[in-house]
Order: sequence, then structure tokens, then C-alpha cells
Amino acid sequence: MAGAAAFFDLDRTLIRRSSALALAGSFRRRGLIGRRQLARAAISQLLFATRGASHETVRRASEDGLAILRGLTPDAMRDLVSEAMEPTLRPLVYREAIELAAAHHERGELVYVVSATLQEIVEGIASELGLDGAVSTVCEVVDGAYSGRPLRACFVRAKANSVRALAQAKGIDLSRSTGYSDSHTDLPFLELVGHPVVVNPDRELRRLAAERRWPVVRFREPLVPRRRVPQGLRRRVA
Repeated sequence: MAGAAAFFDLDRTLIRRSSALALAGSFRRRGLIGRRQLARAAISQLLFATRGASHETVRRASEDGLAILRGLTPDAMRDLVSEAMEPTLRPLVYREAIELAAAHHERGELVYVVSATLQEIVEGIASELGLDGAVSTVCEVVDGAYSGRPLRACFVRAKANSVRALAQAKGIDLSRSTGYSDSHTDLPFLELVGHPVVVNPDRELRRLAAERRWPVVRFREPLVPRRRVPQGLRRRVA
């Protein structure tokens, strides 16, 4: 009998913000983006968090993100993610998500991260967190460097198709599997699994979850506790 698996969306589900925006400082230090692009990304993140994002917004953001990587090598991207994991990415991970992932592992289920973000970024995060793999956007590589063109986009219906292809390759029974996401743009992915779970949902997904009686959970706790500022230091800063 085919086994079950769990699939976690990345941004605002496994971690509390956009992974690409979290890495923007690293991208800027390497000269990949400028100050104006950084400010525009921050505004987009704020709008996404408050309003959700349309399918077109997700598509455009994914394509724009790949375009700025033109000329960077996959190995350089892996190094960037590895360097940013402890200071930048791990503090964004939700403890509740990791505890659920551990529970799936205890039941003998594989755990994957699924995201529109670049494959090398998502693979690096999944590996660092002890998960089993990633299903995400793949960028074309020409002469050892990213061309900026997608070979596999992984958002909206294409995300569901990518999960379905992985399930067929790994012998996963999707009707017994669980999917976690925060965004209504992931509806095709959530409809694909037998046990959809809505996490910190945007307005549209909250409405859909109520209609379909899908469980809604709230992730709040960081995996890495926030450092407490000594009271005396707080007074001096103030």
C-alpha cells in the first residue's frame, strides 16, 4: 500500500515571512539587488501579509525573482542559503510547524516543503530542518549559471501538478496525505490532498476553509526563541 506524506508550503506557513525577502540583505551584499528593489520587495511583502496575493502577483513575483539571479551559479546560491540559515532563516521557522513535521515522521510519513521559491533555496531550508525534500521552482542553468528563465514554475495549479508528479514517483497516496498552506493561491494544491490544513490564512482562504469545513490552525511560536534584551539595555536604548 502506498504511504502518506505531508506537504508544507514555505512562506508564511513553515516560516513567518517571505523567504526571498528574508534573503534580500544577502542578495544586496552580493550586488544582486539594489536599495530600490529592496524597498519595493518590503512593500510587496506588507501588502501580501495584509491582503493576500492574486495568482498574477505570485506569478510575476516568481519571474522577477528569477530574473535577478541571472549569472549567479547554483552553488553560490546554496552557499548563500547555508550562510543565512542560522542568523536569518532559522529564527523565522515556526515551532508548531516543526513539531507537526516531527509527528508526521513518527508515523512513517515523508515530509516535503512546496513553494514557488527557487529550488536551491527551498532544498537548503528543508535539508537544514531535517525534512525529506522540496518541490519548488526550477531555474534554467546555462554554462553553469542561472539564465533567469524558469524550467518549472511551482505556483497555483503548477504547484499541484508538481506535487502530483512527486507522489507518482515516490509511491505516495495523496488521498491519505496532508497539505498545509496559508494562501488561497494554493487551493489546487490543498484540494489535491486528502487532509488539507489551513495555516494563518489570508481572507479568501479563511472564507474557503469555513465553507469546506477545513481545519484552521495558528502558528505563532518561533523555533528559535527571540533574544531578550536586558532591562537596563532597554532603558539605555530608549
